[in-house]
Amino acid sequence: MQKIKSLMARQGLKSPQESVVDMSPVESFRTPSKEELRELREQPTDPQAEQEIIDRIEEVYFSSDSFDMVQYELERLPPDLNLLELEEYRDKLKRQQAAVSKRVADLILEKQPSYVKELERVTSLQTNLQLAAVICTNARRQLRSAKEGFTEASLGLLANQRRRQLLTGLLKSLRTIKTLQRTDVRLSEMLEEEDYPGAIQLCLECQKAASTFKHYNCISELNSKLQDTLEQIEEQLDVALSKTCKHFDVSHYTKVQLAYKLLGKTQTAMDQLHMHFTQAIHNTVFQVVLGYVELCAGNADTKFQKMQYKDLCTHITTDSYIPCLTDLCKALWEVMLSYHLTMLWHDEHYKEEEATPGADDSSAEGSDESTVDRSYVKKKLEHGLTRIWQDVQLKVKAYLLGTDVSNFKYDDFIVVLDVISRLMQVGEEFCGSKSEVLQESIKRQSVNYFKNYHRTRLEELRMFLENETWELCPVKYNFSIAQLQEFNFMGQCRSPSVSPSRQLESTELVELSLFEQYLQGGNPFEMQIDNKEEETDDVLASNGYESDELEKSVYQDYDSDSDVPEELKQDYVDEQTGDAPVKSVSRETLRSRKRSDYNLNRANAPILTNTTLNVIRLVGKYMQMMNILKPIAFDVIHCVSQLFDYYLYAVYTFFGRNDMHFQSASLPSQGSQPGASRQVVPIYWYESSGLGLISSRLRTTLSRIQESLIDVEAGGENTGPHASPEDRREKVPSPHLSQLVVLTASDTLYGLAERVVATESLVFLAEQFEFLHLHLDTMMPSAKKPFLQQFYSQTVSTASELRKPIYWIVAAKAIDYEQMLLLMAGVKWDIKEIMSQHNVYVDVLLKEFEKFNQRLGDVSKIVRIPLPVSNVLWEHCIRLANRTLVEGYANVKKCSNEGRALMQLDFQQFLMKLEKLTDLRPIPDKEFVETYIKAYYLTENDMEQFIKNHREYSMKQLTNLVNVCLGSHINKKARQKLLAAIDDIDRPKR
Repeated sequence: MQKIKSLMARQGLKSPQESVVDMSPVESFRTPSKEELRELREQPTDPQAEQEIIDRIEEVYFSSDSFDMVQYELERLPPDLNLLELEEYRDKLKRQQAAVSKRVADLILEKQPSYVKELERVTSLQTNLQLAAVICTNARRQLRSAKEGFTEASLGLLANQRRRQLLTGLLKSLRTIKTLQRTDVRLSEMLEEEDYPGAIQLCLECQKAASTFKHYNCISELNSKLQDTLEQIEEQLDVALSKTCKHFDVSHYTKVQLAYKLLGKTQTAMDQLHMHFTQAIHNTVFQVVLGYVELCAGNADTKFQKMQYKDLCTHITTDSYIPCLTDLCKALWEVMLSYHLTMLWHDEHYKEEEATPGADDSSAEGSDESTVDRSYVKKKLEHGLTRIWQDVQLKVKAYLLGTDVSNFKYDDFIVVLDVISRLMQVGEEFCGSKSEVLQESIKRQSVNYFKNYHRTRLEELRMFLENETWELCPVKYNFSIAQLQEFNFMGQCRSPSVSPSRQLESTELVELSLFEQYLQGGNPFEMQIDNKEEETDDVLASNGYESDELEKSVYQDYDSDSDVPEELKQDYVDEQTGDAPVKSVSRETLRSRKRSDYNLNRANAPILTNTTLNVIRLVGKYMQMMNILKPIAFDVIHCVSQLFDYYLYAVYTFFGRNDMHFQSASLPSQGSQPGASRQVVPIYWYESSGLGLISSRLRTTLSRIQESLIDVEAGGENTGPHASPEDRREKVPSPHLSQLVVLTASDTLYGLAERVVATESLVFLAEQFEFLHLHLDTMMPSAKKPFLQQFYSQTVSTASELRKPIYWIVAAKAIDYEQMLLLMAGVKWDIKEIMSQHNVYVDVLLKEFEKFNQRLGDVSKIVRIPLPVSNVLWEHCIRLANRTLVEGYANVKKCSNEGRALMQLDFQQFLMKLEKLTDLRPIPDKEFVETYIKAYYLTENDMEQFIKNHREYSMKQLTNLVNVCLGSHINKKARQKLLAAIDDIDRPKR
């Protein structure tokens, strides 16, 4: 289109014939005339020859329209001109020009009709554009006339009328705004009069009206002022609400609740109320205690006011302790009474609303909202009972424990119990609580005594363990702990001591509750001091003691053996004398017994020591004490668990800890007991076998015992930060094995008899604890039963798991695995023919097992070896032997298919002979050896999969397997690939 326009502009819409005549010289050179065109058409042409001439034209002629061909040809002339050459070159150019001219002429003639047609369309478009311009000019002229004659006159009148209406509305709005500004003064007056509901009602109406005119700037300031006034009302309302926590007034509380209802914040008010009750409890007890502390201090020292309540309670003197406690309970009673009255107000208010439905709510939506608020308030108040009482208990508990009452006179201590007993009764009537927190704080005094007693018993137990030679204590084959005097109470129906709250409940069942008695005034704690002497008998009975002397006798019953008959003293270790456990059983008593009662080889004869018997009797004493003092049942059971923990830890320390030197990086590495006659087998044989390793549950149990019970500083073993003296007082030093016990002699299988007695006595002790589980569970408080369940599941049940680590050291030293490795190293495995005779090392290993079996029989003559113990020993030995075989095979440098067959022959011979020595089935780790031997025949791909799937083998064993297969059916490239796979598996372990 652009080319057409430029052509039209240049030619001025001339005819095609005229356009040809007006062409410039250059154009005339390029475009032939009519005569020339006619001549060209008349000349016969060869299209192929013509195309060849055109193809030979130089590219420069077609480079651009501005190309000067004359200048180009002149510049190409050679310095020496030759006429013939010039004529020939001219003729060539003429032929080329003629061919191009003919081609151009053909194209012009071909496109000429289209050109003429397009030119006609352009001419028509120009005519239409001129017509459109005329139409637009006429339209603009007519629009100008309409504007002058109609719009400016008629629409101007409408605009003035609209402006008049707007000004009228503005005047009305200004009058309303003036009224709103005057109501702000009235709001301030109503606030001063404490008319909260009226002030809120007026403020809300003003806010609603102000929202209509919020588009005015002055209203935004007024609206902000109204919002500030509303917030001020809420703040004063919150203060008024807090006043009801200490002194409840019905009319005052009614006004406050109505105001919150107008605000639509009934639920928020209830949340704030509970927060104020919590704050009131804190402020009340703090002021009461602070007053007594400053009174006793005798000066106006302000440091007490900055103290925390818990720290402040520690400054109460002995003389002011009871008066302060009484005043504390009086103040807390006022707070709880206010809460009780608050609940009564809401109950009565809701009953009135239900009796007159629709009186307060004018719509169904408002009724639903009111129902939701009632439900929320009711639930909040019910839940708040427990929360308020919990806060009261915590404050009283902090006060009770802030002073050491162990030096109090007995009568004074009874007064404390009486006050707390009455407070617990208040709590039970207040929210049905059993006051566990208060019971916990009261029983601390009993716990303190029991802890001292328990500390002495643990020290004695340590002494017994350190003197124990782990010899079998002869008891009847049908021995049961029920035969001991300490457990006689289990067969008797003893009535538990009556708690204070339950006794008061039974004696005052027909009487009014405390809240009903003191609803109009008075305080249930005002009579405590005056009636102290009258109520002492009741409190004594409710606490399980008839008199001061009886309380002392109960404690003496468990602190002395004076009440135990002499004949029973002869059967166990005297806890007061500290005699060695070996001498604890009277020789005269043993001589008088029949030998038939002590058959050591009976299948069901219990294996236990004097120390085990002592622990069992101690548990019986603890349970007797727990049966009498039920409030401290959990503490007693906790101490009972410590007895078992310490016994378990001692057995592990004596016989198991030194055997675990390779189980983890945190334990000492590669150590052995002094005088060990054989080298401990290498660690890498057992990294993934689980052999000799402590289970995660047992490891956790031992760590817990060491952290919570063992005083490692006393033994000089602690490398961490020093524990505080108070923490160390709750712990016991780790016991040390008696020098009379020898665990390094090979002829006794490295103290196997002592190990069996120690381990199986622990298992027997665990069985007795399982027997007592149900009885302990019934005596344990419900909230503490998870502790007992955890103790049984995590500690008692792990006793049998100590067999593996303890008997492993015997298995590790009983067989000479090192000699077997040396013998295997001397075997030639790259043989060329299949052998029918197994190697010598198999016979040597079997002889070692026969010797082990013989020694095991010798030990069984001293002490019965239970079947589980025998199985563990054989399992350890066989696993060690099988892993030694694999390690020996992994040391082979060269091996043929016949050599692998020989390995299988050796192993089958070993299994066949071994099965005659032991009844253990299946043979442990049998597949471990067979799989490794058969892996020699695997192809490259199967070998790679084998390496990924069998991570029980060490890196050395897998690497040797690849290296031995090199040259037979694995090339060097495959070897590098397999070694890289082994390295990838081993990398995460580093």
